[in-house]
Amino acid sequence: MTDATLMPATHPAAPILAGFARRRTISFAVPLAILAYLAYAAVAFDLAGLAGRARMDNAAVLMSDFWRHKTHVTRDNRSGKLTVAVEGEAKGIWPEGRLPDFVASAGDTTTIDLGQGHRVIYDGQGARYIHPDAGTIAIRPDGDRLLLDAPQPLPDWINASDSRVSITTPAGRFAYTRSKVETFRYSAGWPLFFFTLDSPFAHMSWPELAASALWEERLDPGRPNITAMAHDFWTNSMWRHGDVIWAMFETVLMAFLGTFGAAIISLPLAFMAASNMNPFGVLRFGLRRIFDFIRGVDALIWTIVLARAFGPGPMTGALAILLTDTGSFGKLFSEALENIDEKQVEGIRSTGGNALQRARFGVIPQVTPVLLSQVLYFLESNTRGATVIGAIVGGGIGLLLTQAIQTQKDWEDVAYYMVLIVLTVIAMDSLSGWLRRKLIRGA
Repeated sequence: MTDATLMPATHPAAPILAGFARRRTISFAVPLAILAYLAYAAVAFDLAGLAGRARMDNAAVLMSDFWRHKTHVTRDNRSGKLTVAVEGEAKGIWPEGRLPDFVASAGDTTTIDLGQGHRVIYDGQGARYIHPDAGTIAIRPDGDRLLLDAPQPLPDWINASDSRVSITTPAGRFAYTRSKVETFRYSAGWPLFFFTLDSPFAHMSWPELAASALWEERLDPGRPNITAMAHDFWTNSMWRHGDVIWAMFETVLMAFLGTFGAAIISLPLAFMAASNMNPFGVLRFGLRRIFDFIRGVDALIWTIVLARAFGPGPMTGALAILLTDTGSFGKLFSEALENIDEKQVEGIRSTGGNALQRARFGVIPQVTPVLLSQVLYFLESNTRGATVIGAIVGGGIGLLLTQAIQTQKDWEDVAYYMVLIVLTVIAMDSLSGWLRRKLIRGA
C-alpha cells in the first residue's frame, strides 16, 4: 500500500504520497526539458557548422599579439636591400647602423637569431632556416621557381610551392618568394611604446633616461630633456598617445553629458509621474508610457537613428545616452518619490511651506542618496557603453578600437585600448565612491 494510486483517498498518508509523486515527476521533467532545449539550440544556431568554421590557429595568433610583437626582417631579392622594421611599419624601421641584437649583417649575409635554437640566414645563394630538430632547410632560386632542400616528407609546418616557401614554428615565421625573403621574429612586450626610433631617447635604458631627465646636458638647447621626453611620448607616431587620450576623453565626456543631462531632465518629470506628487492620473499614465517607450528602445538603436538625423560625432552619442537614460531615470526617480516618508512633507506643510518648499526641504533630502547612487552607477555603466556608441558615431575610443580590430594587424593596440578602458572604469568607480561618501555621509 505504498502506491498513491492504490491507496484510498481518505487515507491520512494519501496527500503526502501524492505530493511526493508529483515532485518526482517534476524532478525528471525539468532536466529532460533543459536537455531538449539545449539540443534545439544546438541545431537552430548551427553549433556544428560554427565549430567547423572556427579558426583556432588565427585566434591563438591574435591572442598572443596582445602581449608580444613581431619584428620584420626583409630582404629585397632584386636589389639586396635589407629592412628591419617593428611590425613592418615605416615608422618603426631600425637605422642601418643600429640593428637589434638578434640581427647580424655583414656584406650579403644576414643572420637572424629566433631563439630556441632556430636561426635564419640570408646569403647570396638564397636563404637557410636552421631548425634544432629538422636540421637545415635551404631555399635557392632557379629561374622562375624555387628549389627546396628539406626533410622528406615535408613536416606540416612547411608549406612549399614553386613560387613560395613558408615555415611557421613557435619561434617565428619565415617566407621566401622570388621577390623577397621575410622573417618574423616574435618578442614579448609592446614595441616603441614610449619613444619611436627617430627619438634620441629610444635607445636609452631606464637609468640613462632618469639621468638625462634630471642632470645631464640638454639634447635640444631650446628645451629641457624631460620636456623633450614628454613631447616625444605624446607625439609617438606608432602608438599615437595624444590621439588616444583625447579619444578616451571624448568617451568619458559622452557618458558624462548623457548621464547628467538625463538626470536633470528626468527629475522634474519624475515629480509629475509620481502618484503622491501629481493628482492627475491621465498625465501620470502618459508620462510613464513615454518613459517605457524611451527606455524600451536600446541605446544603440537611438544612436543609429540620431546619427541619421544629426550626423556622426560624439555629441550624437551623448544625445543617444541622454534619451535612453531619461526613460530609465524617470521610472526609477518616480518610484523613489512614491516611497518617501510623508511625515517630513507634512511637517513642512504645517509651517506654511508651499509646494516648491515641500519638495525642496521635505522630499529632496530623502531621495538624494537613492538618486545619486543611481546616477553614479549609470555613469559607470555608460562609460563602458560609450565605447560601443563611439564605434557607431565615429568618435571616442570606440572608433580607434574598431579600426584596430578590423585591420587585424596591430592587436597590441587593441590590448592598449582595452587596458585604458578598464583603467578608466576603475577610476570612475573610485570617483563615484568618493562622491557618495562626500555627498551622502559627509565623510
